[in-house]
Amino acid sequence: MALLKLLCIGVYVLGVTSAVGLLPAAWSFWKTIAAVLLLAHLLEIIVMFKYVKRYRGSLGASLVLTLLFGFLHWKPLMQVKQRP
Repeated sequence: MALLKLLCIGVYVLGVTSAVGLLPAAWSFWKTIAAVLLLAHLLEIIVMFKYVKRYRGSLGASLVLTLLFGFLHWKPLMQVKQRP
């Protein structure tokens, strides 16, 4: 699971570096991939919010973690009992 999280971060890093022009033009597809990944994770927040809010930390932290990692963050929260 840690490897998948590192891959997510890597995609975001490549996307940002591509967007600011630090990568060759042939690698510009990374900004599109990063944007699609971010959009998919945003949709996950909406659809899986009942699990995202089960995080023991703050809701804001859980939202950021879901934006970064998607199901890698909220999937383990499915087994956590809901807060009172």
